[in-house]
Amino acid sequence: MSTLEEDRVTERNTRAAEGIRSLLVHVEGSVEASPRLHVAVDLARKLDATLLGAGVEMFQPMSDPYGMLGGEWLKGLQQIVDEDLQRAEATFRAHSSGLRTEWLGVESIPARALARLSRCADLIVAGGAPLKMRDSNLTADTAELVMLSGRPVLVAPPAGAKYRGDAVVVAWKDTRESRRAVADGLPLLKAAEEVVVLEVCEVGSLEDASVNTTDVVHYLRRHGVTARGKTVAANSTLVATAIENEARTIGADLIVAGAYGHSRLGEWAFGGVTHDLLHRPERFVLLSH
Repeated sequence: MSTLEEDRVTERNTRAAEGIRSLLVHVEGSVEASPRLHVAVDLARKLDATLLGAGVEMFQPMSDPYGMLGGEWLKGLQQIVDEDLQRAEATFRAHSSGLRTEWLGVESIPARALARLSRCADLIVAGGAPLKMRDSNLTADTAELVMLSGRPVLVAPPAGAKYRGDAVVVAWKDTRESRRAVADGLPLLKAAEEVVVLEVCEVGSLEDASVNTTDVVHYLRRHGVTARGKTVAANSTLVATAIENEARTIGADLIVAGAYGHSRLGEWAFGGVTHDLLHRPERFVLLSH
C-alpha cells in the first residue's frame, strides 16, 4: 500500500472513530467463538477505541423434586461456570494486548446481560460463531441482542473476517428501523469510499422508491458520506438476494439494515430479509432496531 493510500485509510478510520469510542463483545473461552473476538480486537485497534470484553455465562439447575442431586452437584456446576469465565478473561487479555480495555465478568443469561451492559458501548460486536443452535446460558442469541440492546450490532461472519468497510450497501426500507440503522451506522458510512442506498421494491413502486433513496442520499451527503441511490424491482422473496448481488458488485463487506422481528413464545424471531442476511456468511451486517 502506498503512502497516499495509507493516509486515505487513516483519514477514513479517523472519521469512524469520531462516533465509535467503545466496542462491546461477548468473550467465550471456546475456539468456536474466537473469530468474534478477533474481529472486535481488530476493529478496536483500527478505530483506537476502548474494547469492553464481557464474560457472561450461567448454569441452569435441573429440576430436582426428590432432592437426589445434592449440593455437590450444584457446586460442580458453579465451578464449571467460574472456570469458563476465568478462561474467557484469560483469552480476552491475551488477544487485546496494547488496547484500552475493560473486563466485565457477569453470571447471567448472556443476551440479556449484554443488552444491559451495552449502556456503556457505542457498538456491539456479535456473530463470529457457527450458525447453529447453542445453549442460551452460554452464548448470546444475536436476535435477542439486537432487539433488546438499543445499540447497533455489528454481526461478523461465522468464520470471522477482517473488516474493511471500503464499500457499504444500505438496505433501505422506508421504516423506523431503517432510519435508525442509517443514523447508527453513520460513523462507518463516513469511513467508506462508496455507499449505495438500495431499495428493493415491486415494479409499481419504483418511482416512490427512487424518491426515498434520493432523500437518504442527500441526508448522508450532508454528513460527508459519499453515497448514491439505486432501486431494483424484485419479488419480495428475492430482496435479500438483490441486496447481496449489489454488495458483491461493488465489493462491499458491510450491509447496513434495519432489524425486523418479534417475540414468539419467549424467543425473538426475525423477519424474512433480516433472517436471510444473517444467515449468509459472506459479509458483515450492521443491524439496528
